[in-house]
Amino acid sequence: MKKIAFVDFWGTFNPDTFQLTQMIRELDEVEITDMEHADYVFFGVHGHQHWFAPDRCVKIFFTIENVTPDFNACDYALGFDWLQYEDRYMRLPLYFLYPDICEKMEQKHLQPIEQVVAMKQHFCSMTVTNDHRHPMFKTLFEKLSAYKKVDSGGMWHNNVGGRVPDKFAFDSCHKFSIVCENSPHAGYTTEKIVQSLAAHCIPIYWGDPTVTRVFNPKAFIRVEDFQTVDEVVDYVKKVDNDERLYRQMLQEPALTDDTYTKAHQTALLKAFLANIFTPSLEQAYRRNRFVWGNLYIEERRRQVSNPLYNMQKKYHDYVWKVKQYLKIKRVDKDNQQTFPALPTQ
Repeated sequence: MKKIAFVDFWGTFNPDTFQLTQMIRELDEVEITDMEHADYVFFGVHGHQHWFAPDRCVKIFFTIENVTPDFNACDYALGFDWLQYEDRYMRLPLYFLYPDICEKMEQKHLQPIEQVVAMKQHFCSMTVTNDHRHPMFKTLFEKLSAYKKVDSGGMWHNNVGGRVPDKFAFDSCHKFSIVCENSPHAGYTTEKIVQSLAAHCIPIYWGDPTVTRVFNPKAFIRVEDFQTVDEVVDYVKKVDNDERLYRQMLQEPALTDDTYTKAHQTALLKAFLANIFTPSLEQAYRRNRFVWGNLYIEERRRQVSNPLYNMQKKYHDYVWKVKQYLKIKRVDKDNQQTFPALPTQ
């Protein structure tokens, strides 16, 4: 029986339905418990509780944000960075935990092109929840909007009559979609480009400078390949007005090779988890628990226990939540209708 705790995850996180939990259950029986009674602790970036995990625990870091693992704080980590660190790390972009979208993305070039083109009744989509990110998405939105209307279906600059209830259907009736990461970082590729490709859009992508290690550069428009945003817009215009080029891009495979398919990555992930949960607890330990390792942990515990530190963080979190709530209420009040969701094949 593996006793596992999950701490410092996002507010709607459910450990019972978490895909990693399901995979661990294939190795052994699992009991989800609190941190004090756990032998294994999964932790994220949405809190500081993990610093106080009992020393006996094997700690596994998992992130959906652009945060590089701290191997002084964890035995193992799953993240975005292109790292190699013995058996302690695996690159696991969040989109691999969305199997349905991944399958659609991998098979997108197999769908009859006439069916795809027939669905494309609009120019370009964008779905942005908040503007706490690099301003590139605003620049692309404004520049492309000067050419043709860009349908904004999120809370930011919503112009389609309300937040779209189905992002996949929303993207599916657009030829292009603006896809910008929150920040530029090697390896930080989120689900955004996968969702766009799965919906048979041509992504206008900015963010991860290494994105073409995984995704076929012939299937999307990479902003970093151009000197200026104006050049990006000019190329989008070219594709928009060249039916042969447009169809050619749509029919390109999404991935560079089979190494990055869902099936291959799932096999790697299962092996990674087996390496953690199959041996004894003592054999699974990796981080330094002596002298400097202990001093590092104690210093972090003192820092996060500081009342002023916690007060500042709680204030920041509260202000952010209020701003998000007000944005949602404003969009819902100003827009009573939602963008019509077209049927998808």
